[in-house]
Amino acid sequence: MLPISLLLVAVAFIVVATTRFRLHPFLALLAAALIFGLGSGMPLPLLVSSLKEGFGGTIGNVGIIIIAGTVIGIFLERSGGAYAIAESILKRIGHRRVPASMSVIGYVTSIPVFADSAFVILAPLNRALTRRAGLSLATTSIALCLALMVSHTLIPPTPGPIVAASVLGADLGFVVAIAVPVSLIVLAFSWFWATRVASRLQIDPAPDITEADIARRMAEAPSPARAFLPILAPLFLIMLGSVCRLPARPFGEGSLAAAIEFIGDPVVALLLGMLMAFALPRKLDREMFSQSGWIGEAILGAAFIVLITGAGGAFGRVLLNSGFAQEFGHTMSAWGLGLWLPFVICAVIRAAQGSATVAIITTAGIIAPLLPALGLDSEIGRALAVVAIGSGGFFASHANDSFFWVVTQMSGMTPGDGYRLLTAGSSLMAILSGMLVWGAGAFLL
Repeated sequence: MLPISLLLVAVAFIVVATTRFRLHPFLALLAAALIFGLGSGMPLPLLVSSLKEGFGGTIGNVGIIIIAGTVIGIFLERSGGAYAIAESILKRIGHRRVPASMSVIGYVTSIPVFADSAFVILAPLNRALTRRAGLSLATTSIALCLALMVSHTLIPPTPGPIVAASVLGADLGFVVAIAVPVSLIVLAFSWFWATRVASRLQIDPAPDITEADIARRMAEAPSPARAFLPILAPLFLIMLGSVCRLPARPFGEGSLAAAIEFIGDPVVALLLGMLMAFALPRKLDREMFSQSGWIGEAILGAAFIVLITGAGGAFGRVLLNSGFAQEFGHTMSAWGLGLWLPFVICAVIRAAQGSATVAIITTAGIIAPLLPALGLDSEIGRALAVVAIGSGGFFASHANDSFFWVVTQMSGMTPGDGYRLLTAGSSLMAILSGMLVWGAGAFLL
């Protein structure tokens, strides 16, 4: 029981340090790795080498992917591409079906753009459309924010799922193939929650944007097809690469297969998506690529994620090299938790410290050495584990989550309204998603 007790102490330390004492997650993760390593009696040289290997190896795998994905998001946001995507979806679904439209818009937009930023970008449009449809702002705001959370935690190339897939060694194509149907069912539930529960709260939209403002912004934005391209092209290439690597080798063994595998590698696919994003602004200038421009802003934003990713990898390598996974395996076999363990760990960390990305990355580092013991050490098992972790990532958004305050303050909700609609809704979505992943595991494993 000593290794299990040490793991609980390490996780509790991460939660308390990042919430009560506001310690940076990078320091909290490294300290937790040291606590576990020293407590488990690891030889000091092995502990030091584990920290370095875990940190460097993890960043080497996902650093470029995270930076490229962040750059795509910044260019979509600043060029007006996210706005063009939103308007395109509205035209197809219908301005009268505003809650459903905002759900789809949120789901698509949050794949490349962080949920907080995406809500801020889309809030004026949401208010104007809500006024036009004669609805309560609570209905459309909850539909939008819950949809943003779904893709933010489940669909690559959002940083959380990308990092979790890399840390667990999961094939991104398989992750997408599992995450998309699961997320669509959860998305449908989020729409139901918004239209049946959130609609009972009446909030006047009182929009701060006019129809003329919307028209002006649309005139400056790229076309919807160009805006969609940096999002959909990398996903398609990654899926194509996964199909190419199947044992059946559908594209053969020649130069065509080699080329598809190359462009289907997540690093290459995201870099190609980044190049496509450079075509979104009406006019490129050198300042955009400077340290103080859009690229500089994106790299600064990605640095936080890269650092905690590396620290999470260091923690995971310490767990692996300490021999903890082997001892823990016997206990897990008896408990039979399987896919519920990654879900529960991520949900607890998420609820305790607020950040979905931090919770997903931390959980991936903890779970990676335990995959064989959990019966998930296969291509499908690893992909299911990634989606299970992501499902826990949107559990119980509340007062320690910056997104909670962005949504409530920009939608005219009180904190109590936020707890009843956003916290409860995100918790139910997470549980539903966890159950769907567990059901998929029962069928696929």
